[in-house]
This record gives sequence, C-alpha cells and structure tokens, in this order.
Amino acid sequence: MREYALALVDWLACAARGREEPAARAALELDEPAVHAGVAGHVLDFDDTYLPGIAHLSAPVAPVALVLGAELGRSAGDVLAAYAEGFEAMGAIARASHPALYDRGWHPTAVCGGAGAAVAAAGLLKADRDSAEAIALLRAGGVRAAFGSHGKSLQVGLAAATGLQAARLAAGGARVPLAEAVRGFEEVTGGRYAAPAAERAVRENWIKAWPCCLQTHGAIEAASRVRDRRELSVIVHPVSLQAAAYGPRPRDGLQAKFSIPYLTAYTLLHGPPRVESFDEVDRDACALAERIEVRTDGGLLESECVLVSDGREVARVEAARGSPKRPMDANVLREKVSALAGESLADALDDLDRPAAELLELAGLARPAP
Repeated sequence: MREYALALVDWLACAARGREEPAARAALELDEPAVHAGVAGHVLDFDDTYLPGIAHLSAPVAPVALVLGAELGRSAGDVLAAYAEGFEAMGAIARASHPALYDRGWHPTAVCGGAGAAVAAAGLLKADRDSAEAIALLRAGGVRAAFGSHGKSLQVGLAAATGLQAARLAAGGARVPLAEAVRGFEEVTGGRYAAPAAERAVRENWIKAWPCCLQTHGAIEAASRVRDRRELSVIVHPVSLQAAAYGPRPRDGLQAKFSIPYLTAYTLLHGPPRVESFDEVDRDACALAERIEVRTDGGLLESECVLVSDGREVARVEAARGSPKRPMDANVLREKVSALAGESLADALDDLDRPAAELLELAGLARPAP
C-alpha cells in the first residue's frame, strides 16, 4: 500500500494549500464537505495524474474516502484501503476510455471520477458495489472546455459528490444493473468500461513536480535545460496540445497552467513554476512566448517533448520528473508536501490506526463544529 499512501499524502497536501482558492471557497457554499475537499485538492493542478488515462485518480476518490471515513469514525487504514479500491476502479475506466474521451472533448477525471468515488464509498458503507458504480456511471459528465477556469476543479468536486451519493443510494437499497449503466456510458461518452487490475494504475501514476497541466511538464523540463531562446520550437504529442491549448498570452494564472508556449517561456526566464508563479501572468514570459512555436508530432510519446532551436534539437524529455520512470525520491516528495502543508502532514499516514478525522483536521478540511 506504500504507493497509495504516497499519492494520498500528496493529494492531502495539495488540498491543504488549495482550500482557500476562490473555487474552493465557492464550493463551501454547497455545504457538502466532499465537494469542497474535491475542489481544494484539484484546484492547484498539482495533484497526482495517471497518464494512461490522462486522469487525476486521487482528485475525486480521496475526498470521498476521507470525508466518509471521518463521518463513520473509521481509521486512516480503512480510508487508505477504500481509496486504493476506488483509485484502481477509476484508473481502469480512464485507461480503457483513452483517447476516446479526450478526442470527444470530455474531461476524463470528471467523467470517470464518479465511478471511482462510488467504489471507495461503497467499500466503507458496505454497500452493493456494482449498483453504486452503476448509479455513478449514469451521471458521468464533465468537459475539457472547463480547463483554465474554476470549472475544472468544480466539476471534479461534483464528480466526488456523485460517487458518494451513488454509494449512499446503493446502501439504502437502490439497485441498478451495472451492465445496463455501462452500455449507456459507452454509447454516450464513447469511452469504455474495464474492471480494475490489482495495483496497475498506481504503478503508472505520476506525482507532479510542478503545479500545472501534466502535458506541459515535458516542455518545462526541456526548457530548464537550455539557454538558447532564438527561433525556439516546442514539439509535443497532439494530446498535449489538446490538454494545454491556451496560446502565448493567457488571461490569468488558471489559463497559464494550460499554455505550453507561456510555460516554456516562463521557465526560460525564471526556472520551473511554483504555486505562487500563477498568482498573476508574467508579462515578460508572454512577450517571449509570442516567439515560441508549438508543433505536434503523433510519433512522440504522450509525455514527450522536443525543443528545437535554429533547426537543431537542443533538448528532449521523454518522461518528465515525477513520472513512474523518474519518480521523486522520498526526500523530494517530503519537501513538496512540507512546502504545501507543513511537516506534520508529511507523516500523516505513518500511523494507520489514527482516526480518519485527524487527517481532515491536519489538512484544514474538517468542518467546524456547529
């Protein structure tokens, strides 16, 4: 369970830092803790990402496992086990549905997230898993048009709520045939359903090094290796430009997280971005980004990026830092968590017998007493 624990602690740290972002504050108005936690954990776009499905598997699953686990008085270990089940269930659907969901404009994290969250919640509630997952699939939704706005994290938080509600309905006796729900899901979204394989998704999961779209990370790392800024071209797989589609002059920090030319330029000027780098748009980076060409090549890996200057290759990154091929070591991951949320959260899962409610408190996500 070590890999799941690393991903869950990483998500907790992202949620702790993201809970005061505007979208997360807005989510508080719903008075649904799982929605608020879901938005908070995803709003920085710093949470872990599963590249084979281009989906953030923790984003809708972790908040449901934690919030429900705390409500039921369960332990951190119980939460971790439920989270792992939901993580793999969501990962299987996202993988089987890629690239169909992306090609049709869907947001895989939101579309597949309800099912993963439902599986996690069903385990904690001892509800009928198939019915919980089926009910969640009936409500699947979320589109890529939300990228670069509050809508991206909001629809992930709403997917978490869908999963939790689905499991509660199943626990109450509602029964929906999974096969029927799968058929409808596949007809409408173009995706495909698949049953999970033990620990498959977690072994291919990325722990992100930078707080922005994963499909910009190759360009960021490649740019960090070069100094030549003349006639710079960035070549990426087509899916990278689908995900990070904004041009050289993003309107705000949210759009900047999804701009390959801007983030390439920013890195050339200032080094790789940090959380605070997106507080505002850097004018110098915009000016330099205007001179950066972005091209696609379907022959590249989905994580790959090539930088070309004056007609010659100056940098190539096949899988950026934080990928399964180049994972962060324990010290670097601890530094990330501590920088986002403090030292105490870095050790949050050292004791799996602690109450799940303590994890919410450490992340600042616990509901205040009435």
